[in-house]
Amino acid sequence: MERDFRWPTLEDTQQFGRALGGLLRGGDLVVLTGDLGAGKTTLTQSIAEGLGVRGPITSPTFVISRVHPSLVGGPALVHVDAYRLGSAVELDDLDLDADLDASVVIVEWGAGLAEQLSDTRLELTISGDVERSVHAVAVGPRFEHVLAELSPWVA
Repeated sequence: MERDFRWPTLEDTQQFGRALGGLLRGGDLVVLTGDLGAGKTTLTQSIAEGLGVRGPITSPTFVISRVHPSLVGGPALVHVDAYRLGSAVELDDLDLDADLDASVVIVEWGAGLAEQLSDTRLELTISGDVERSVHAVAVGPRFEHVLAELSPWVA
C-alpha cells in the first residue's frame, strides 16, 4: 500500500510524527529517506515524543546509532543514521536485528540498506523544505493499518 502525505507546516510534521509514534510498537522498522534538511530528524524527534522515550533526539550521524529507552513502559527507540555507511553489510554489523524485536528502529538515509532488516516496514520518502511532501510505502499488512490511521494527512 502506498500513500502520499503533505505537511504544509512544521507543526503538521510534528503532529504527524507524534501520531505515528503513538501507533508504533516493538518490532517496527521505519526507513526515512530524503535530501539533507528534508526533515528526517525533525520527524524522528516527533515520533520519539509519541513513543514517550528519553531524549534529546539528535542526528546520530557520527555515532551511527543511539538507543532511547522508554519513559512510559513502551518500546525503546533505536535511531540510526546510515548516511556514512557504505553498504548493507556495514548496517548489518550494527546488529540492529537484535534490537528489532523489542524496539522501534528508525533508520535515516536507510533506502537501499535497511530493507534487509525486516520483511515488514514503513518507508517514508520526504521532499521539500518548508511544505513537505511524503511518499509512504507500507511493506506488510501491519503498516497498511498504520497508514490507514494516518489518513488526516493524506495529500
